[in-house]
Amino acid sequence: MSDLLRPHGSLADGDDPVRLTPESAGWTYTGLRVLRLQPGVERVVRTGGYEAFVLPLSGGCTVSVDGETFTLEGRESVFTKVTDFAYVPRDAEVALRAPAEQSEPTEVALPMARCERRLEPRYGPAEDVPVEVRGAGNATRQVNNFGVPGVWDHADKLNACELLTPDGNWSSYPPHKHDEATECEVVNEEIYYFRIAGRDGRKPSREGFGMHRTYTHDGAINASVTVRDGDVFLIPRGYHGPCLPAPGYPMTTRNGWPGPGGKL
Repeated sequence: MSDLLRPHGSLADGDDPVRLTPESAGWTYTGLRVLRLQPGVERVVRTGGYEAFVLPLSGGCTVSVDGETFTLEGRESVFTKVTDFAYVPRDAEVALRAPAEQSEPTEVALPMARCERRLEPRYGPAEDVPVEVRGAGNATRQVNNFGVPGVWDHADKLNACELLTPDGNWSSYPPHKHDEATECEVVNEEIYYFRIAGRDGRKPSREGFGMHRTYTHDGAINASVTVRDGDVFLIPRGYHGPCLPAPGYPMTTRNGWPGPGGKL
């Protein structure tokens, strides 16, 4: 299903790399925005019926909402370190500003979830983010669990994490799924936002590539796709994995998976 792969640039909104709403995804709950903040210029985001994380991908910024201001130190790139972040509630006006002295724009991801409760804004320190190494051998990968249940419970429906896969390794393996609302599974709409580093292993680049697979038992979804930096893949249901970056090109994905069942 080629409509599940949204290539780099296809979701752009002006200078912003990604604007994906539940409506444009063809589902109900989950969205993603990636904003490019010019140094010293304030951007205002209205959350409407969605709660969101503000997660720096490169650079830092301030987040002002409901009379509070959080200063996010951020990071050089998604491949260099774990970042701090902010949670912002639904029905809020959020002002974002990159430091005026910064030489490059800041990029921030806003994984979003349609929700019911309105919670207060909150800051998430980088040092409180659990870093988990999963798998072994060529299936080793790192998970930054900044916004998952049991770690970050200050959210109504929103779940999110970062996954870093060394070049040549496999992640999301064995394949797994969240759908079929049983005692152990819930319905979730999942977004994979891919960033792939160049040969320096630090700065995202379109020169590298990786592979991703999603499928269902009945064959309604049977996708094995090539992904490059900035691509988005939508997972409405079914098994997903593996994700594997080509040798020489590390991969990260920002994964968000809200749904009607709430937290997984």
